[in-house]
Amino acid sequence: MISIQQFDELMAEKGWVVFDSAIPSALVARMQHDIHDAYEICRQYQVKNGIEQDTSFTVHHLIGQFDSYLECLKAYPIYEFIERYFGGKFVLNSFGGAINTRDSISYAQRVHRDIRSYSGAIPLLLNTLVMLDDFTADNGSTWLLPGSHRQEAKPSDEFFRQHAEQAIGPAGSILMFNSNVWHAGGNNETDRLRRSVTPMFSKPFMKQQFDYPRALGYEKADDFDDTLRQVIGYNARVPATLDEWYQPPSKRMYRPNQG
Repeated sequence: MISIQQFDELMAEKGWVVFDSAIPSALVARMQHDIHDAYEICRQYQVKNGIEQDTSFTVHHLIGQFDSYLECLKAYPIYEFIERYFGGKFVLNSFGGAINTRDSISYAQRVHRDIRSYSGAIPLLLNTLVMLDDFTADNGSTWLLPGSHRQEAKPSDEFFRQHAEQAIGPAGSILMFNSNVWHAGGNNETDRLRRSVTPMFSKPFMKQQFDYPRALGYEKADDFDDTLRQVIGYNARVPATLDEWYQPPSKRMYRPNQG
């Protein structure tokens, strides 16, 4: 694992860093298997709602679908660095993934950033990506434009192709990058799958893309340790009744230390 100083320097200069072989291989194997069943579930909704063309081989909101992804959050070894990035508490904002094949095409392969509004030096959102297979130059590992977290304007596709770098690493590695970084999924030129899952994190006061506490069950909060309760979002919920609002600090749905 890299040092805090190395982390600070890489995130400031390039905007991204790779933690090699961070997730145990046995858990990676379970997630590899489960992502295909998850795609069958997600694909039904993509087709049903007429958005199947641009979402092929993508999955979304895996927490609650299969236990391996919750286990991934439990085993995530880089929370120290995520808290360093945010300068305080954070929550899971979304948890998706992709199955990249030689023929797969999706929105993720276009040059984009995953935060809708450029946040500059304010750390509102953070991307991470768990490599479920080796990420190589040939199988289309993620391209990132170094230093682009400091520029608001989108680069031209030509400039991006000339200056972007690929995030290479063995299965189980975690790519972390500032959500202001312009990036794109590469084209898989091999006959082997390149699978990944993408936990994204945000400041607690930002809306989660999916209500994970509600999806898992509000009553399950006590099933998780303090760290996982925080990450899933149990400490940053929105009250819906006056009874939920008028509570002592220790019982509030939005806890005092959330920023």
